[in-house]
Amino acid sequence: MKIPSYVLITPARNEARSIELTIQSVVSQSARPLKWVIVSDGSTDGTDDIVRRHASDHPWIELLRMPERTERDFAGKVGAFRAGMTRVQDRRFDAVGSLDADITFEPDYFEFLLGKLAADPALGLVGTPFKELSGEVYDYRFVSIEHVSGACQLFRRECFEAIGGYVPIKGGGIDHIAVISCRMKGWKTRTFLEKVCLHHRHMGTAQVGPIAARFKLGKKDYSIGNHPLWEIFRSAYQMTRPPVLLGGVALGAGYFTAMLRRDQRPVSPEFVAFHRGEQLARLGRFLKKPFKKPNHGGPSTSGQQCERA
Repeated sequence: MKIPSYVLITPARNEARSIELTIQSVVSQSARPLKWVIVSDGSTDGTDDIVRRHASDHPWIELLRMPERTERDFAGKVGAFRAGMTRVQDRRFDAVGSLDADITFEPDYFEFLLGKLAADPALGLVGTPFKELSGEVYDYRFVSIEHVSGACQLFRRECFEAIGGYVPIKGGGIDHIAVISCRMKGWKTRTFLEKVCLHHRHMGTAQVGPIAARFKLGKKDYSIGNHPLWEIFRSAYQMTRPPVLLGGVALGAGYFTAMLRRDQRPVSPEFVAFHRGEQLARLGRFLKKPFKKPNHGGPSTSGQQCERA
């Protein structure tokens, strides 16, 4: 079986504490990318120097420097990703990966994912779970394996082009919207549990604490159209997870605050209808078999995991 060719794009903003580990992981891959564009999104902490040092040893690594910006939002991250794509768009490749700058993985990680794309032409997007430094890995009784974490999303090129790439939304949800958009276009998306990547920073805490992060996540849930019933179950489950009780309360408060204010959604009514239909179907399956370990689970925070501006 021929392994597909691929390129990687990594938006990086002040990731000097972890990006060297990520670079070492990619350099050690049994299947290396044709090109890896690391887009420094206005970094001021030495990220650029680390990337330059490794790029001098590996010509397939390129540093692309973006102007400094005072605001920190997800639309800026998409802008950095799109800038990276301009450096590879004329190349011939089969897959494109969005890779965060604070994760590590085994040497056969990308060979494994590329093999999955090669084996199933209907697969448009693949990935794996991530494990926190604390050792926590998301319980896939409660997370759909159709969701692919934003830590590393590997798209078939045709699929990525079909959805128009990532949508620049300041409030976030860009990774999750991309996954759902793939399925709306008829592609399969899949997280493979046989492997994990290690995440070197707790998700959603780049700027705020865990309670405030959950409140923001609840607002983001509303913005992408989560069904209210789904969000109630999701919040109840999160009350059992650290921070116990408060995390779930904050998640629900964020969602229903946005609902009461009728915050504007950046997605189409068709997207909301498709997304809610999937959620209700998944919730129905979960409630019928709550004690078994199904392929598709109920609501969990990692429905939008690992997305950081």
